[in-house]
Amino acid sequence: MRLLTYSSLYPNTAQPNHGVFVENRLRKLVESGEVEAKIVAPVPWFPFKGAAFGSYGAFARAPRTEERFGLKIEHPRYPIIPKIGMNWTPWLMYRFTWPTVARLWRGGYRFDAIDAHYFYPDGVAAAMIARRLNVPVVITARGTDINLIPAHEAPRRMILAASRQAAAMITVCQALKDSLVELGGEEAKVTVLRNGVDLETFRPVDRGAAREKLGLRAPTLLSVGGLITRKANDLTIRALVDLPGHDLLLAGEGPERDALEALAKSLGVGDRVRFLGRVAHHDLAEIYSAADAMVLASSREGWANVLLEAMACGTPVVASNVWGTPEVVAAPEAGQLMLERTPSGAVQAIKALFANPPDRAATRAYAEGFDWGPTTQGQVELFSRIIADA
Repeated sequence: MRLLTYSSLYPNTAQPNHGVFVENRLRKLVESGEVEAKIVAPVPWFPFKGAAFGSYGAFARAPRTEERFGLKIEHPRYPIIPKIGMNWTPWLMYRFTWPTVARLWRGGYRFDAIDAHYFYPDGVAAAMIARRLNVPVVITARGTDINLIPAHEAPRRMILAASRQAAAMITVCQALKDSLVELGGEEAKVTVLRNGVDLETFRPVDRGAAREKLGLRAPTLLSVGGLITRKANDLTIRALVDLPGHDLLLAGEGPERDALEALAKSLGVGDRVRFLGRVAHHDLAEIYSAADAMVLASSREGWANVLLEAMACGTPVVASNVWGTPEVVAAPEAGQLMLERTPSGAVQAIKALFANPPDRAATRAYAEGFDWGPTTQGQVELFSRIIADA
């Protein structure tokens, strides 16, 4: 089967951790031997490459074409119009990526279906391309595209139109399927295929050596992910006030960093919070292994891969009870869910975990139940069916 994977959530040389979960799922699918794939991963156009421009500068530094893990990737640019652009973005993405898709098609890559990730704007744009080429499209919902964006009327209409056109839809957890159906998506067309975890990349390493390398002495909490509002790292920092003797590592970068550093200092815990900056995906296993617990206080999550990554390294988690997270943290050996998403709720869950910590080998064993095998097989069956029916 020939697929065109279409998503702006895909890593590139300038943003190697961006959308790595999409890449990982596709890599496992291609490794099955049942699928050939090429990737069109649109990148917002921006004129300046300097680091001072943050993620926009990274967009400018992304290559036009590249190859990762044997997969060829095109990164066409599309414009984003500030403030008024939300309603126009799907059409602009379609309009400015169509020449790249058409070139692949004319060049002989006659794909059987489009594998689109993230419903809006990516899935809507992919549906436009699929309609023009008369090929089926499968759209994967991943979180904010269903639990936030449909609050806006025009995007909601476009999401529902794309869902009607889609030959099938995938959600990464049952909670997102429920929301998509409640929104108006056809239940029979929605399949839940959770994200998996790479058990080779994420595995326990020498814990003592890892802690020594990082200079850890105290019980250590870890948060991994972008320093953005919905990850609620401020909540975890506030929890430190009532967790004397505990330190916190934050792995990731984002626009909230300065505010989080100022908050930690104002609360008197600045000396117990360390910002590690951006960490390469393949280097995270050492940090996960060194930590005593991974904390994720997000306000929204479809399926948080960092939770399974931590568990695969033997590290239990404390997480907010939102969306798909209860489907990930579903046993004592996995960790604890917060009873409420507040600093005191985090403190309560962290203390409960430290009072009765699971055996790290049991936490690893729990994560082993989430390898990519079932998801890969589910995709093979789904794409086989929709291509045969096309």
